[in-house]
Amino acid sequence: MAMQEKLKLLDEMERMALMPGTRERVEKQHASGRFTARERVDMFFDKGTFVETAMYAQHQCSDFGMDDYRPYGDGLITGFGEVNGRLVYIYAMDVTVYGGSLGHTTQEKLNRLLAEAREAKAPVVGLWDGGGGRIQEGSSYGFDHFFAQNIKSSGVVPQISVIMGNCAGGSVYSPALTDFIIMVEGMSNMFITGPAVIKRVTGEDVTMEDLGGAKTQSEISGVCDLVAKDEADAFRMTKELLGFLPQNYLENPPVVDTGDDPERSEDALLDMIPENPRRPFNMHKLIGMVVDNGDFFEVKAGFARNMITGFARLGGYSVGIVANNPRVNAGAIDSDASDKAARFFRTCDCYNVPLITLVDVPGYMPGVAEEHKGIIRHGAKMLYGYVEATVPKICVVIRKAYGGSYTAMGTKTMGADYTLAWPTAEIALMGAEGAVQILYGKEIKAAEDPEAVREKKREEYMQKYGTPYYGASRMIADVVIRPQETRPLLIRALKLLKDKKKSFPARKHGNIPL
Repeated sequence: MAMQEKLKLLDEMERMALMPGTRERVEKQHASGRFTARERVDMFFDKGTFVETAMYAQHQCSDFGMDDYRPYGDGLITGFGEVNGRLVYIYAMDVTVYGGSLGHTTQEKLNRLLAEAREAKAPVVGLWDGGGGRIQEGSSYGFDHFFAQNIKSSGVVPQISVIMGNCAGGSVYSPALTDFIIMVEGMSNMFITGPAVIKRVTGEDVTMEDLGGAKTQSEISGVCDLVAKDEADAFRMTKELLGFLPQNYLENPPVVDTGDDPERSEDALLDMIPENPRRPFNMHKLIGMVVDNGDFFEVKAGFARNMITGFARLGGYSVGIVANNPRVNAGAIDSDASDKAARFFRTCDCYNVPLITLVDVPGYMPGVAEEHKGIIRHGAKMLYGYVEATVPKICVVIRKAYGGSYTAMGTKTMGADYTLAWPTAEIALMGAEGAVQILYGKEIKAAEDPEAVREKKREEYMQKYGTPYYGASRMIADVVIRPQETRPLLIRALKLLKDKKKSFPARKHGNIPL
């Protein structure tokens, strides 16, 4: 066969591989307001950089009439390309082919792709849109191989799962094993068993959206990290998220010239804290004033809102921020907030992202419900995650820093490299009201004017213990700073710590209280 004929055959083979689904199925996908898998891949990568792998792979199943339809690619696109000039691997389910289900061939493609990405030390993005395992092939056996690849890649290269449609059954555990999950509002669903099965087994009536939609998984379960408005927004989020992360665990995140003056001070921070210690303030606004250009990329924004987690840049350095939110439950730490913070501590540590904690915490959430939920176990995860992290760790005490809850946010003894305290900081075992009642309860009760004595004792306690200077005298805080100096001092600390190296005693691994 002459070269021209071979090239003509190649053109025809590529044409068939690039359009595996029927035109009717493609039109149905478009009619639902969604893009096809190949359109999504083209949207995601820098133009002209995508290289597809295993394009001509086909399933080998001859049962249930499947030998009549053996499309190239077998309903899964795999390959690599560049995102903002950086290498990224991708896999994308094609719902127009066998409903995006995963058979033996597709699962082998997934296994190979993750192994290749791990060897290349490059991030992996998965676009999920399908019906789980392919029943005709009895393919559930392949999921364990893929899960194993997810786990082997965990902490080696960033893994991001973008749920573009349905993700059900065994399939959901692969995204759950990745670093981040992004869902699309009104389009994405994740659940182990669907509404029909639940109705049959338990008698409960529930819609797909209420069971496993983006709102449910981002606000109630905490499975989802980010919610996009549409597919284009999901890709924007994915690219922005990748920008905060290194290619792999051996590298540091990229340093970016954001154009924001590292020495910029914010006088508006002077008016941030109310005089009444019971009144909340806007921690999100505080974060925006300190970070580069006010850009804060919040993660799990709708879940455990009493704890804030997210990425930002300071002087161009990528940082992970964990902060109490005094506007929700006064910033007290409950079970969900503990899980949220612990997970974020560990994720940042995996990928060499320095941690900054902003503290205004009155304590752990009291109550029977939290005790029964296991606040002791969940709170211990947060302690473990912070101490385990070897990245630069800087703590800023804004206001309340009480007892064990402050410990969970990162004290010197828990491994904070630097602790900065605002003049409004209260570093104490507990608040003045509670302390005075324990220390002087009998004296107050016996006084002619109990309230006057209580207030006098409270003032005395506050003057001695409720100031940052007591903490500084005990070297709990390294330095008391002016609020407007927060940004430049954080950036200087990051520069000092950028080459930090720390290791733990030799062991197989610790036993985090899961």
